[in-house]
Amino acid sequence: MKDFYQGKKVFITGHTGFKGSWLCAILKKLGAEVTGYSLKPPTTPSLFELSGMESRIRSVIGDVRDYESLKKAFDEAQPEIIFHLAAQPIVRESYENPAYTYETNVMGTVNILECVRNSSCVKSFLNVTTDKVYLNREWEWGYRENEQLDGYDPYSNSKSCSELVTHSYKRSFFADDHVAISTARAGNVIGGGDFSRDRIIPDCVRAAMKGEDIIVRNPHSTRPYQHVLEPLFAYLMIAMKQAEDSKYQGYYNVGPDDADCFETGAIADLFVKRWGEGLKWIEQHDGGPHEANFLKLDCSKLKSTFGWSPRWNLNQAIEKTVEWSKCLLSGGDINECMNRQIDEFRSK
Repeated sequence: MKDFYQGKKVFITGHTGFKGSWLCAILKKLGAEVTGYSLKPPTTPSLFELSGMESRIRSVIGDVRDYESLKKAFDEAQPEIIFHLAAQPIVRESYENPAYTYETNVMGTVNILECVRNSSCVKSFLNVTTDKVYLNREWEWGYRENEQLDGYDPYSNSKSCSELVTHSYKRSFFADDHVAISTARAGNVIGGGDFSRDRIIPDCVRAAMKGEDIIVRNPHSTRPYQHVLEPLFAYLMIAMKQAEDSKYQGYYNVGPDDADCFETGAIADLFVKRWGEGLKWIEQHDGGPHEANFLKLDCSKLKSTFGWSPRWNLNQAIEKTVEWSKCLLSGGDINECMNRQIDEFRSK
């Protein structure tokens, strides 16, 4: 993989977010020339700022809804590989600001694909969506890539729309395969540096750092959880493989094995055990909006196509998250911690 990305011009939308910051760190280690385009970091603190990523890549602060600004940054970068991560990613916020969510998640996708359509430099494009794009029937088996797309809430539905936009552009403008195009539908990710609201592990970390009880809203909801490095290395693999051979372009689920689909309460149990120090969690439902109770992915396509398999189970993922968080709490070197975890993951 390093041989492929060494010297490659890579463009990332959403680079200031949690996943985007980790992706930038990996690509820098692989020797890529990285340009990021995104709003300012969505949280305070943020992994992007804590890691000093702004000084390590070409960072452009802008809104994916602003086509002219995006096109200017794109044209200056002349990228060969694109990872589209920019999104409004929070379910609850999508209920509060549905129009903004659709503008960002749908028209943001249109805008970056317009940049690709009107260029000749791009070889590989990957749109990162979510496992929530599927029509959720609350069944116990994993959703496959050919299942119906129809997310329930504005966030999930807007990401379904983003998928459909990508499918249409692929058929309408890239049918000759001069640009390889895929989407990746990932499950919930955890890892050091996620400070988002309304997510179980960030909630755990915040409570632990304050010495407070963890509040769990819905301890019986089941989700596929994986360390953030799992999908990111899968994205890098898909983008690389389809650039080398367009037969690999398509739609891929990226999630953990069935054994790592846990109830939220069980996730909190694992975190409490790893953190120690008498930490505990309590259930406190706040009457929030609808969220799916059961959601699982079938990742057999990714496995059979590329021989891919998860490297860290959930217990290891939480261990690495706690390790990173305690590094931050003790004033340790964040970059050194991230690089060490990336090296450990790659060597497994």
